[in-house]
Amino acid sequence: MTQPEKTTEHVLEVAHLSVTYHDKHLFAPDTSFQALTDVTFHVNHGEILGLVGESGCGKSTLSKAILGMLPRAEVKGEIRHFTKRPQMVFQDPFGSLNPAKTVGWILEEPLRVFGKYDAPERRRRVLDMLERVGLGEEYASRRPAQLSGGQRQRLSIAVALIQRPRFILADEPVSALDVTIQAQILDLLWDLRQELDLSYLFISHDLNVIYSICDRVMVMEKGRIIEQGTVDEVYDHPQQEYTRKLLGAVQL
Repeated sequence: MTQPEKTTEHVLEVAHLSVTYHDKHLFAPDTSFQALTDVTFHVNHGEILGLVGESGCGKSTLSKAILGMLPRAEVKGEIRHFTKRPQMVFQDPFGSLNPAKTVGWILEEPLRVFGKYDAPERRRRVLDMLERVGLGEEYASRRPAQLSGGQRQRLSIAVALIQRPRFILADEPVSALDVTIQAQILDLLWDLRQELDLSYLFISHDLNVIYSICDRVMVMEKGRIIEQGTVDEVYDHPQQEYTRKLLGAVQL
């Protein structure tokens, strides 16, 4: 894979981010859980920044906080976006797609809501995006249940890209796929980065996946970023015992 040219420009800056969930109970004391603590990092223009950690460490909470999807949580710190309309690619594409609508409708709806394009231009953009993600025009009339798991994830990527964002959060986007389809989706994400000038925050618990696609990586433990650096730096010379434990459990 040829590395695209990158600059030092940031697409995202997160500073001292903490997230606390508060549960209120009618007949018991209220409880709180701090999911993130003092998280600070940035995403460079054109790079794929990986975030790795065990289940429950706070990875998905971080992605939702970045996109403002935690209305009931207490969020402290600073999140600064330098691109418009950042989007997310979800782990479970079937759960994020309307099963009653066709692929064409699902892709066109964000453009219709955006209100900038007439019907022929919306149709052109839908077909162009289907082509970019490896789905032909014939898929426009199908529904999500008629697609394979890999095809649904391609559609989910197309939905995220239809408004042409420059920053994508990919939250475990290949964890539900078999190894062969995983490789195809990773290749697609890599190619789209170069074609559409994208930057990614790529979240995964799989260190092999992170190693195969990311430029830099952050390691999260119990809601804190405990280590970050280039993939080679962190994988070859881990500084934290937790990172060494994660790396010791996989065959790279």
